[in-house]
Amino acid sequence: MGAELAARYPEIPDQEGDSRPTAETVDVYLIARGGDGEAVGCGALRLLPDGTAEVKRMYVAPDARGTGVATGILRALEGHALRLGADTVQLTTGDRQPDAVRFYEREGYHRTDGYGPFAGHPMALCYARRLH
Repeated sequence: MGAELAARYPEIPDQEGDSRPTAETVDVYLIARGGDGEAVGCGALRLLPDGTAEVKRMYVAPDARGTGVATGILRALEGHALRLGADTVQLTTGDRQPDAVRFYEREGYHRTDGYGPFAGHPMALCYARRLH
């Protein structure tokens, strides 16, 4: 994941800065595995102080893209968000990730003005989806 982002955004050495998820700040971390047990995707969720949930670290290996893995991870994260009391999920992707933009829009996410460190960032594309 890091190498792919670095290739798309070589001028930004640290993609997340202070918003980097850690074991202390992530409430859920999922790993999707293929039939051979190999990890093919992942995603994390953390609750934010305003009561929303934020998707972090969504990634699917290139060979598993287009197979439904990403949708499965995203829906599982949304289910966890509801169980944790959040009714809205938000996330950020980048302006050089058209594949991610198409995916999130197809899955019912809509563009927002942004939040936290991503608000107003020229390369950040923020999305949200109300779960109820």
